[in-house]
Amino acid sequence: MRQLKLLLAAIALLWAMPCWGKPIDLHGKWEHKKKSIPIGLPMDASIEEANRELMNNCPERYLKQVMDIFSQTALEICEGQQWDMEFETRNDVTVPEYMEMIRLKTSVLLSAALKIGAVLGGASEDDARKLYDFGIKMGLAFQLQDDYLDVYGDSKVFGKNIGGDILCNKKTFMLINALALADGIQRKELEKWIASTAFCPEEKIKAVTALYDKIGIGGICEEKINAYYVEGLSLLESMAVPSERKEELKSFVCHLMNRKV
Repeated sequence: MRQLKLLLAAIALLWAMPCWGKPIDLHGKWEHKKKSIPIGLPMDASIEEANRELMNNCPERYLKQVMDIFSQTALEICEGQQWDMEFETRNDVTVPEYMEMIRLKTSVLLSAALKIGAVLGGASEDDARKLYDFGIKMGLAFQLQDDYLDVYGDSKVFGKNIGGDILCNKKTFMLINALALADGIQRKELEKWIASTAFCPEEKIKAVTALYDKIGIGGICEEKINAYYVEGLSLLESMAVPSERKEELKSFVCHLMNRKV
């Protein structure tokens, strides 16, 4: 239970982006790797409590290692968020750039939680690394599935309309690949919808989805999702841990990969 509380505290802190160790003013800018990252998140009592939980209750022999993982992850998440913001004004985002952005913005949070758990559980360095890499693969698959479901998900299951990424021209795996793989006519039509400021939302979603279908973007995305999922499970299987101790984690990721929302 104590280890679980520590993990939850770490996740809460990483999600909210405070610097660990002391209360801070999050209104301002964080300078990192030549980037000026604007931050405007509230530092509320729950975050301070999570901070104290992590700092005060982590066993001393693990404290430095845990905090090193935590601080590196906090920096990476901020960098990923900055990339995502920059992509909004760019029309030349590449697939490798996008994959690195979602690794930083999404995957490292899961990986950090898993690695901190491995450290606190006394895992070997090799198994801790494999569990971290497993988290990276599953995080990438999870985010790509988000991109896919926003286009091809069931709105009745979603509880809301799909196509939000299409309407706001968000640089997703779907759109970036469509722009890269489209022929001249398809690209011209896609760029017309991206540039359009006056349109019927349903018409734009239908037209862009039809282009994705013609180019085969859905299948490309599904293949990538499955590849990351298989690679992640392979890493999990290679860990020097009895199979029965992996079942709960395998069940969890299986549930994630079969979600419809």
